[in-house]
Amino acid sequence: MTSDQVHQLNYLLSLGIALLALLGSAGAQLQVGFYAKTCPNAEIIIGEEMTRVMKVAPSLGGPLLRIFFHDCFVRGCDASLLLNHTSKSNLTEKDAGPNQFLRGFGVIDGIKAKLEKACPSTVSCADVIALIARDVVHLDKGPYWEVPTGRRDGRVSIANEALQLLPAFTANISTLKSQFAGKGLNAKDLVVLSGGHTIGNAHCFAVTNRIYNFTGRGDSSDTDPTLDKNYIARLRSKCSPAAADATKLLEMDPGSFKTFDNSYFKLVAKRRGLFQSDAALLDDPETKAHVFRLANASPDLFFQDFAVSMVNMGNVGILTGSQGEVRKHCARVN
Repeated sequence: MTSDQVHQLNYLLSLGIALLALLGSAGAQLQVGFYAKTCPNAEIIIGEEMTRVMKVAPSLGGPLLRIFFHDCFVRGCDASLLLNHTSKSNLTEKDAGPNQFLRGFGVIDGIKAKLEKACPSTVSCADVIALIARDVVHLDKGPYWEVPTGRRDGRVSIANEALQLLPAFTANISTLKSQFAGKGLNAKDLVVLSGGHTIGNAHCFAVTNRIYNFTGRGDSSDTDPTLDKNYIARLRSKCSPAAADATKLLEMDPGSFKTFDNSYFKLVAKRRGLFQSDAALLDDPETKAHVFRLANASPDLFFQDFAVSMVNMGNVGILTGSQGEVRKHCARVN
């Protein structure tokens, strides 16, 4: 056995031990292999379809991962984010500002249709997006982990709740730690899950005030002092203050935005995090220590931590048993 093979075996063993310990103490209502008897090919169907999708549309990795994040932070991991509004007076989470630029809902609907054909009214939309999140990370060269399943789908989705509960890209560290603690997630989870910003794009409007008018003075030197000056120059070359540039795309992890790795933490450590919420991770001794720990370690450490934190987040506010329902179509209640 080569040294690389030994290293990989040790990584897989340590990841397995960490996940077994976690699954033994948390999320007991969910279980790995929940559909083993009722829909044994469910994960295969999802995995094969995601492999096909990512080959033709690799930029969907980031948005599909963020759908799971954004869903779990509002009403828990119940697929309430996927529901369409039924009238203009009944807007859903999908209509809320923070979710306006998410993509991939059609992919989810297509996978759900395949699952309904194979196993009608069996696999929940909440589990579908949890499994998709794992698969896109793995297909982007990140870790693979066993996803506990058995979630049920919610019947309620309210746009204002998304506005109130989703962590904002402008949030400070106190707000971020409080929001994560409110979901049963700790400071380590906050940092590790922020590492999801290693894949995908953002838009210029998310950073414009940091590089042009941070305090409102309006002069050219009015920039966010926590942002590296060379990175400011680079961002200005891509984003002007003009309204026309507001929705222009920016790589969240420049040069590595299609590869799931620990380069995000290396950038944050150098004060090159794109969002204020990224920079905020350096404003607290505990979160800062985790940033530098992950920046200076091998990607395997981040992979192990990310798998554990994703399982943690996947247990937030879940519906199980007879709660909720298993939707036939993810965009509408039964």
